[in-house]
Amino acid sequence: MNKLGTLLWVDDEIEMLHAHILFLQSKGYQVDTVTNGTDAIEACRKNVYDLVLLDENMIGLSGLQTLNRLKDADPNLPVVMVTKSEEEDIMEQAIGSRIADYLIKPVNPNQILLTLKKNLHRRNIENNVTTESYRENFMSLGMQIDSANTWSDWIDVYRQLTRWELDLDISAKDMLKGQKESASNSFSRFIRKNYLNWMSDTDGDRPIMNNDIFKKFVFPLLDDGQRVYLIVLDNFRYDQWREINPLLTDFYISKETLYYSILPTATHYARNALFSGLMPAQIKKMFPQYWLDECDDDGKNLYEEDLIRTLFERYRRQCRFTYRKLNDACDIEHYTQQLPSIRQNNLNVTVVNSIDIMSHSRTDSKMMRELVADESSYRGITRSWFEHSPILELFRQLAQEPDSTILITTDHGSLQVNRAIKIAADRNTSSNLRYKCGKSLGFGSKDVFCISNPEQAGLPDQGIATQYIFATGTDYFVYQNNFNTFAGFYKDSFQHGGISMEEMIIPLITLTTKNRL
Repeated sequence: MNKLGTLLWVDDEIEMLHAHILFLQSKGYQVDTVTNGTDAIEACRKNVYDLVLLDENMIGLSGLQTLNRLKDADPNLPVVMVTKSEEEDIMEQAIGSRIADYLIKPVNPNQILLTLKKNLHRRNIENNVTTESYRENFMSLGMQIDSANTWSDWIDVYRQLTRWELDLDISAKDMLKGQKESASNSFSRFIRKNYLNWMSDTDGDRPIMNNDIFKKFVFPLLDDGQRVYLIVLDNFRYDQWREINPLLTDFYISKETLYYSILPTATHYARNALFSGLMPAQIKKMFPQYWLDECDDDGKNLYEEDLIRTLFERYRRQCRFTYRKLNDACDIEHYTQQLPSIRQNNLNVTVVNSIDIMSHSRTDSKMMRELVADESSYRGITRSWFEHSPILELFRQLAQEPDSTILITTDHGSLQVNRAIKIAADRNTSSNLRYKCGKSLGFGSKDVFCISNPEQAGLPDQGIATQYIFATGTDYFVYQNNFNTFAGFYKDSFQHGGISMEEMIIPLITLTTKNRL
């Protein structure tokens, strides 16, 4: 029988536990025993144990004293306290000393076995059960992908794929990777077939998109008399939301909505559409002073506050609002300090650029490329930023306002790219790797989505014969000159602008503070 783990059982009446020890040995555990705290400390110094069962009431060193010394020597050693006492202060002291579990005597063998499974084998058990569940659902998910033919179908597919990607152990990742590739190809075909229909039939069956968010989510909350904080995390994906969600559950109830980013899935287009309630072509026509074409040198999102103002004016709404753009920890801290002065406003709009900056730095920095090697590490570093930066304190402070609702959303997501395709273009063509805007664009891949009439897609015509082309799957555009150099440089980087579920299907989260309840 394979050894499942090595245990140390500390009890001054250890001879009375002989039957329990035999039971554990029969299950595959090695069990060492001592009768006092001093011997337990010495045993842990000489040997490596996976878990310690520790009696609380012993002659000499008490269980709590022994526990503290064991934790001083090895903070990560799991210790299960076993005691006759049910006194609350004893339990609190033990829990405060970071015990793994707490058992009340008399214990039966199955109780002990359960705590061992929870503390020594939980991860393996969860992985095995999840992997088996995925294998059982593999065929049904494949059928769901094959039959998806509406925008809502694809939202359901993306939710399922994200769930499995977050839950699955590495052993089943290859199966999921293949299924994701199949879904990605089918989604790209779906968008190429339906996107222009969405643009031409705005009152038909099309998804919620960036330009609908104020009308469908912000205005109803304001009409209900609520104070609204709209926090736009630039370049934020649904899986990243799922990763940080547990950090907010102590003080918020959350509701998820998934909607679609417009094309291109880039800040210049998607975020201006979000704040104006208009498609980019409409912005250029109605407010040319607030729109910059691809060939213009200035920043493309300099007029977001002005666009919000035009949105309220068009709908003849009176609204006191603020707009802030936060680029780093100092900006976030300063904004948090200003909360008392901005609470008088009906709406406070905040753009947080940290994730987008992190994504771009991953391309430019060798260290960041090592830290963010894949999708999993990208989610992990997002959680680490959220947990350890001032952004979490900002959400804690906002949770103290019972009459406020917080909306978290984004302008678009991003995708890790890995296949370079050649493109020929003139010097005025846009520089983005997942889409290009220009004239006389040369490309050979059949997977490229080309829009030759920009107005059909609600996009600005930027000169005679303007085309927009979009990469699909994990492709990215590289010019023919120095193709190999740039293809290698950008391979496995996180990009946006094109067509993928990760870029286009994006979250809007409604947070209701638990203080309201």
